[in-house]
Amino acid sequence: MVKPLSLRQHRILEFIDQFIEEKGYSPSIRDIVKGCDISSTSVVDYNLRILERQGQLRRDAEVSRGIVRMGRGVRGRVMVPVMGQIAAGLPIPVPQADTWSSMQTDDQIEVSTDLLKGREDVFALRVKGTSMIDALINDGDVVLMQAAHEAGNGDMVAVWLKKEQEVTLKKFFHEGNRVRLQPANSQMEPIYTTPDNVEVQGKVLGVVRQF
Repeated sequence: MVKPLSLRQHRILEFIDQFIEEKGYSPSIRDIVKGCDISSTSVVDYNLRILERQGQLRRDAEVSRGIVRMGRGVRGRVMVPVMGQIAAGLPIPVPQADTWSSMQTDDQIEVSTDLLKGREDVFALRVKGTSMIDALINDGDVVLMQAAHEAGNGDMVAVWLKKEQEVTLKKFFHEGNRVRLQPANSQMEPIYTTPDNVEVQGKVLGVVRQF
């Protein structure tokens, strides 16, 4: 069974296809480093070797721009890292909740690339609680999140409460000198706090229903 692509590998393939379409020839490894904002040529080479083994491309070592795109059978699915659990009820402590981007995880979920809409800074969280059931997010579901540090009124966000050292999933409303974190459950009360106590961690892109 072919393993689904990682977010980075999916982005590399998209860049290669776009580059070839625009330029008429394949990108170099340095082109990919720059175009995909990757740290080094060795990281690109590592991912290209994986893509070559999966049949996504072929490389001619004797040609400077020797990348040839092959089959595209697995491009519609991608693996997203699951960064842990988030409360959709009373806030619960989540270790290192203020450093999602640096967290390491072996837990991943396979989703359609259509859900990501080309975004790369996407992670997932498992939901605990029922405070968002009216938004069709139930206990045990997985929410797809785009990393973000700002939110508009009505956005559904993962919020880090600094004083409480807790994280929660709620709808965000900035109301003058306070922030209202509103559950989507008529049986539950909102959380009120000060703006300086709130740190937005990400916005909800979608939900993966668990049966």
